[in-house]
Amino acid sequence: MNPRNLNNRPSSILITGAAGGIGSALTRAYAAPGMHLFLGDLDARRMEALTDICRTMGANVAGTVVDVTDRKAMASWITEADTVKPLDMVIVLAGISHGTIQQEETPEEIRAVFAVNLDGMLNTLEPILPRMRKRQRGQIALMSSLAGFRGFAVAPSYCASKSAIWAYAEGLRGRLLREHIGVSVIIPGFVKTTLTDYNPYPMPFRISAERAARIIKRGLAQNKARIRFPGPFPAVVYLLSLLPPSWVDRFVTLK
Repeated sequence: MNPRNLNNRPSSILITGAAGGIGSALTRAYAAPGMHLFLGDLDARRMEALTDICRTMGANVAGTVVDVTDRKAMASWITEADTVKPLDMVIVLAGISHGTIQQEETPEEIRAVFAVNLDGMLNTLEPILPRMRKRQRGQIALMSSLAGFRGFAVAPSYCASKSAIWAYAEGLRGRLLREHIGVSVIIPGFVKTTLTDYNPYPMPFRISAERAARIIKRGLAQNKARIRFPGPFPAVVYLLSLLPPSWVDRFVTLK
């Protein structure tokens, strides 16, 4: 089956981490008359504001305050959403990072990163995949990062979790393609969000969340296996990956 032959006009989308920088921009990019949006996040205030905006754009919106690490709550939310309007697309954006140049991650923060980024992903996929497989259609998008290409001392748990998501998405794509279910992995570089606003170091090629949303939406419409951006940054990261680790360590080791 040609992977580009999947449905590229979804009318029912579920998004985790919807109130975040990229999540909010992507939600607004999809908001339109006839669209059903099921949005999940922990930030109730930002979620309420986002749902109000999307409703003014004509979309049918249901916002839910939910913790992606709560397996039972996620299964209940996703099952209910899919019963109301069978989901054409599920976009897994919920993620966190800890650790800075000045302060290492604590053991509790490390476990929290893996719980949200990895367990949260699985808690999102487990309820919906059997339903999509039964229908023989659907699309999944998982959020990785260019930080997943190697471990960086600032946030090794974040890098490790994003690397795992990258590999899992590509393996899952090959498994589900024969069942007419598309899987894409989103691999951004620096995007202007509240998360990156705190970074005390240069962020080359950083783009707005709105531009990132447009790139992601276009890539998902084409059912791309990898949606990488911005611009030349993926090429820079690829070149870095070819260098001996000892060379790169000189620049990424904490002083």
